[in-house]
Amino acid sequence: MRKNSNKNKRINGEVMKVISEALRYSKDPRISPFTSVMDVEVAPDLKTCKVWVTVMGNDEDRLRTEEGLKSAAGYVRSTLAKELNMRYTPEIRFIMDDSIEYAINMSKKIEEVTAKDNEARAARGEVIEEEPEQDDEEDI
Repeated sequence: MRKNSNKNKRINGEVMKVISEALRYSKDPRISPFTSVMDVEVAPDLKTCKVWVTVMGNDEDRLRTEEGLKSAAGYVRSTLAKELNMRYTPEIRFIMDDSIEYAINMSKKIEEVTAKDNEARAARGEVIEEEPEQDDEEDI
């Protein structure tokens, strides 16, 4: 099976649903309730599975959740075996995904630079053009 085949995409989607449900109903207190499965990639040979997760909270919550996920990998794998009829049940590897935090930090930095630029323009006496607010509704 090829990596980007329709079958592999379908398997990734099903595995993602099962893992999300398993984590939602997990009884491990270390796993934060604000844990989301962002993406799943099952290898073409169905032997391994990478699961990208994100945790909303502070660093302590992330570290504790990471420990909980590592210890819950066996439980999640057995749940996967029960729910899906696959030739092999993949070994699960959890990877912390920090892309949301990175995006939030970049947005803050862009806002800071824009504010400094506007202050510098105002100090030079330039006219600052405000961007028009966009309405969600279109005029008919």
